[in-house]
Amino acid sequence: MPYVETSIAVAAPARVVYELAKDQERFPQFMPDVEAVTVLEVHPDHTLSRWKTLVEEAPIEWIEEDRFYDDTLRIEYKLLEGDLDTFEGAWTFDERDGVTYVKLTVDYDFGVPTLAELIGPTLQKKVVENSEMMLAALKNEAERQ
Repeated sequence: MPYVETSIAVAAPARVVYELAKDQERFPQFMPDVEAVTVLEVHPDHTLSRWKTLVEEAPIEWIEEDRFYDDTLRIEYKLLEGDLDTFEGAWTFDERDGVTYVKLTVDYDFGVPTLAELIGPTLQKKVVENSEMMLAALKNEAERQ
């Protein structure tokens, strides 16, 4: 299964960045490729949400479960249903010397082996670009606060 790992340094406290990342319904306000995030269910340690994003102007939609680990500043997400076969990973927030290092990991699979063979490198590039865009937008928003 393809795997992507991206990271960024943010000049803001880890708790602030983590809480901003937990507030996913706000993502469309500051992340250009995220069209909508609708929280469907809220539980003490996790949520279910519906996502709509754009990849090369093509809409991709899914429902995911996000688990929040407030004590370790970690968010794990996993696709429950949608346009992808597999889409899961984690956000981690590690503060050192007044800087928060945010890491975003993504395991994904479109579930169509022939398609993966044809556009695998292009798809990998788009997942990296999308992950970097999300991190840059999170950084900009956190540093404005």
